[in-house]
Amino acid sequence: MMTNGELGPVRPGAGGSDGAGAGGGPGVGADSEEEFPPRRGRGRRGVVAVVAVVAAAALALSGCTPIFSLIESLRPDSGAPSTEFTDFSAQQPRWGGCGDGMQCADVYAPVDWEHPDGDRITLRLVKQPALGGNALGTLFVNPGGPGSSGASYVASYIDGAVGQAVQQQYDVIGWDPRGVGASSAVSCLAPAEKDEFFFGLGDAQGLEVGSDEWIAVSRDEAAEFGQACLDETGALLGHVDTASTVQDLDMLRAIVGDETLNYLGYSYGTYIGARYADAYPERVGRLVLDGALDPTTTEAEVVREQTIGFEAALRAYVTDCLTRSDCPFTGSVDDGMRAIGGLLDAVEADPLVGSDGRMVGSGTMLTAIITPLYSQQSWPYLNDLFVTVANGDADTALLLADFYYDRNSDGSYSSNLMEAFIAINCLDYPSSRELDVAAMRAEAAELDALAPTIGRFQGYGDILCSAWPFLGVETREPATAEGADPILVVGTTGDPATPYRWAVSLAEQLSSGVLVTYHGEGHTAYGEHPCINAVVEDYLLSGVVPASDPNCAA
Repeated sequence: MMTNGELGPVRPGAGGSDGAGAGGGPGVGADSEEEFPPRRGRGRRGVVAVVAVVAAAALALSGCTPIFSLIESLRPDSGAPSTEFTDFSAQQPRWGGCGDGMQCADVYAPVDWEHPDGDRITLRLVKQPALGGNALGTLFVNPGGPGSSGASYVASYIDGAVGQAVQQQYDVIGWDPRGVGASSAVSCLAPAEKDEFFFGLGDAQGLEVGSDEWIAVSRDEAAEFGQACLDETGALLGHVDTASTVQDLDMLRAIVGDETLNYLGYSYGTYIGARYADAYPERVGRLVLDGALDPTTTEAEVVREQTIGFEAALRAYVTDCLTRSDCPFTGSVDDGMRAIGGLLDAVEADPLVGSDGRMVGSGTMLTAIITPLYSQQSWPYLNDLFVTVANGDADTALLLADFYYDRNSDGSYSSNLMEAFIAINCLDYPSSRELDVAAMRAEAAELDALAPTIGRFQGYGDILCSAWPFLGVETREPATAEGADPILVVGTTGDPATPYRWAVSLAEQLSSGVLVTYHGEGHTAYGEHPCINAVVEDYLLSGVVPASDPNCAA
């Protein structure tokens, strides 16, 4: 499962190869991306052979947008940023129109904040000016990932990201963090090579998973991928860690002229916000962290918790499905879960071939399953997935996986989401060149026991980053932010990507953390539920925090 995080709230519309939606939902063909609400965040799955390294990526940390990358349309018409500044924080952005009331600009940041006089990168910003006049300053928004485009998120999904009352009083800015999207970006593979990486079966196909030979082949493939990223990206690849992004964010706060940071972060975006608060507690304004990550979690713990969370979400889907006439399963919930496990085993042993020649093995199938589990509204699309795969049709699985990977119907990719996701995560967790094979095998066995349907496909997550060109630089220390003003931490009890206990833990770590609980399903809550909306907007607009947890419910 993806590592730093989560899977964002993905609400894909996914029909079969003819574009017919399942369960009476909207028909969604390969070219109808506008019907897909954006995601907030993603997580990272534990890598099993590199061919499946992002296979269950549907676990991501936020719930975000990248499928509408909009990179070209969000190019500022005002030209390159000015070089006439003596301090990065003193830059004056050249805001230019970029459609539908939005303004865009690029600004510079150093590749390496420890050597600010060295090479520079650019960061892309998209701003919607306050609709009612700027009374409260700027609200920065990050949708998660890591690797999701904040610029695209604000440009394409502003009403889903931020309530109307907040838009009235804040300039709302989304930015592409370093390494992401329209900022100076991580680049690794050409589209055809990405297809092979995400959908190919790899040299480890047919080997016993977890065997010495399988591990060696998988590590060689990981090293080859990492070298391709280094060759294409250069020195920036070693500086896309969250700590560097936190320094970028403080620079952006200063550039817009705010003394304190107002911030809304989803999923992995909560990690950015928590680390910012810990680094600059005196500069904390109004911070909302929705779908929280626990900064102290290890990569192995993230994989375990997300595996458990998505197994539980899948059981919840089957439980609900069995009450409906169009459910593809019969019998008990356990019978349904065994049937799903059987489909995974079947495509593992005998991958399906899509109409375009791409393969659907267990990795792609698992990504297709997890993607709709981000939101209960998307569960009906799983019906179509399971029916079509049982009939030997791979195209619905590929459509769902394409949505997750930001792959277009013509074979191009609309963002660098997954490359950035891997690059950031490999820096954000401690890593080692030496693999503890015994520990990996024990962890894989534990995942199988904890999640009998999907757990056996989630192990061996240490392989990829052990072969990455740069070792991890982040520590997994608590975020305390001593002396900071109140920080709102929102957690959803049924969140499969960022378990509720992480929100509880983060609120306890932060010296001024205020926990807000939503009792329900899905990844992240603001924008979805009136009670949560009221609490968050009272805080953003008036600075008011609840005296006790409101325990919101559907």
